[in-house]
Order: sequence, then C-alpha cells, then structure tokens
Amino acid sequence: MKIGDTPFRTIWPDRDGPSVHVIDQRALPHRFVVATLRSWQEAATAIRDMTVRGAPLIGATGAYGLALAMQADPSDAALAESFQHLLGTRPTAVNLRWGLERMRRLLQPLRPDQRRDAAYAEAAAIADDDVAVCSALGQHGADLIAQAWTDAGRSRPINVLTHCNAGWLATVDWGTALAPIYKAHRAGVPVHVWVDETRPRNQGASLTAYELAAEGVPHTIVVDNVGGHLMQHGSVDLCIVGTDRTTRTGDVCNKIGTYLKALAAHDNGVPFYVALPSSTVDWHMRDGVREIPIEEREAAEVTHMTGETEAGDIATVRVTPKGSPALNYGFDVTPARLVTGLITERGLCEASEAGLLSLFPQAAAA
Repeated sequence: MKIGDTPFRTIWPDRDGPSVHVIDQRALPHRFVVATLRSWQEAATAIRDMTVRGAPLIGATGAYGLALAMQADPSDAALAESFQHLLGTRPTAVNLRWGLERMRRLLQPLRPDQRRDAAYAEAAAIADDDVAVCSALGQHGADLIAQAWTDAGRSRPINVLTHCNAGWLATVDWGTALAPIYKAHRAGVPVHVWVDETRPRNQGASLTAYELAAEGVPHTIVVDNVGGHLMQHGSVDLCIVGTDRTTRTGDVCNKIGTYLKALAAHDNGVPFYVALPSSTVDWHMRDGVREIPIEEREAAEVTHMTGETEAGDIATVRVTPKGSPALNYGFDVTPARLVTGLITERGLCEASEAGLLSLFPQAAAA
C-alpha cells in the first residue's frame, strides 16, 4: 500500500545492516513515523506497547525479533530466552506463537554459526507469505462484495461495517478485513465503509480511517454503538471484521465490541463475515469463550485520550473523573453461530470445524 506516492510494507529489514524498520502506529494518524528495532528487546517492546498492532504483523515482528536475537547471540540459551520473552508480550493473538514456533523449528537444529542468516531469511519468508495470503483472501472477500453489489442492482454503493483495524497496518500488507474492500474498490465496485471508532484505543478512527482515506475509499467514522442502529435502518449490507485468534470450531476473538456487532447483525439479518489468514486459527482450541486468554490492558487507555490540538500539538488528556477505576479488556469472543462465514486465503467456509477442515484438511490431526 502507499503513503503518498511511496509504497510501504509495515515491517522491513534494513538494506545495509541487521536492524528492522516498522511504522510506528502510535503516532498515526497525525504523524507518520518509522521506528527502528535493533534488538529482540526492542522488538518485544514494540509488540507490547503497540508500536506494531494486528495479529499477522505481531507474528512477523516476533519472527524478526528472533532474527535480531540471532544476530547478537546465536547460542541455544539466547534462542530460548528471546523466544520466551517475545512470546509473553501479547497473550491473545495466536500469530505470535505461530511465527515464533516456525522460527524455532528452523533454528534449533542448526549450528549457531548458521542461525543468523537462516533467521533473517525465514523472517522475510514469513512476511512474504503474509502478503500473499492477505492478497488471496482479499480477492475471495471482494467477490462477496461484488455479488452484493449485483444483488442490489448495481444502483448504489455497498455499505460495509468493520470494527477495529484489520487493514494493511495490521498485517505486512493488504490486511485481512480491509483487503476485500481494497480489492473491490480497485475493481470498480462502489464501496462505502462504516468505520467503528473502536474503543479503547480508537484504532478504527485513527488507523482504519487513515488507511481508507489514503486509498480513496469512501468512509464514515461512527461511534461504536451506532452499528446496531444503522443495521436496523438497512444501512449496512454486510459486516467484515478480522480476528486475532479463531478456534478450530469457528469461534472468533477480535477487538472488544465485535461480539455486540455480531449480535446486532444476527438480529437484523445482516451477513457477518470474518476475514483471517489460516495462521490465525488455533487448531488446539475448541471453546473460544472459555479457552482464549483475553488480554486486560492498562486503565489509562480508557481514562485518557491522545489527539492533535487545533494548534497542531499532540496532547494526552484525561476524559474520566480522577479516582474512577476503569476495566480495559482488549478482546471479546464471537461464537461461531453468529458468524455467516470465514474468509480465508483458500476461500470461504462455514464457521465450524467441518468448514475449516474442508479448506485445511491437513489440520485434522492437530
């Protein structure tokens, strides 16, 4: 995707050295800042403090974090230490474990002097794979949007509601939930996107809107609780969201508030789709509500907000009374029964174990 006229991925290695560059999402949408990671500790911090966000990008950042570790010290002890610390940075998104375990499987059998180059090559392969997967699932989702446009008589734009940010900033490129929208828009299908602001960190209002504006996709930012009202009045043709972890039975874990959108969609007969790369499926979990660890983040993400003043300064202000506690869950789980279908790199399937295994039969033994 492009920032101005310059194409960017969200993470890339330095051409002339071992460091890795990422887009600092904390500065968006008001500033475009590139951060440089020079150690696995800095990669861990970038994941933990949400310099990088989105399950696929977190997985790629973890992979490059291990590469940085092997650059500094390719010993077995350093591999084990960096693996465990990186794994503990974000508990909910399964891509982090997936990427780290893929790296460890490759690196452990190698001699220490072989690990550095192999680690950078494998991290680059993980990033390239993510781009290809997101592009493929984007095309499958774009076909759904195009069909909705045809069903509507091609007389008006198709209104898509999304929640949180699942665009290219959440992946290495293209995105998950936004990839179908980008593909449909570029194919000439008129699309309008309802962008949930998405509390507590406003990633919809800041990141999704930023991406859509850069791509020229018509969109409107709405507060989180408007979605049900829009559906009641026929203003939403379909919902597409992303997911940080999906169970083998089709339960999906996404940014807090997704479950409520799925309930409203179900009540109003609005199709509710989830776009995901297969790396986001946790084949070892069956009951998302009971088994998926839900990240609880610091209260300041709710009690304070950061934005740009009229003078152009960036400021953080308190929006709640002093002394009032805040509970800040980052995710919730939407049961499979509320999901119309899963959009993957191999096509569309039912949100169920049978549906997922119809596309990924190799996972049957997991």
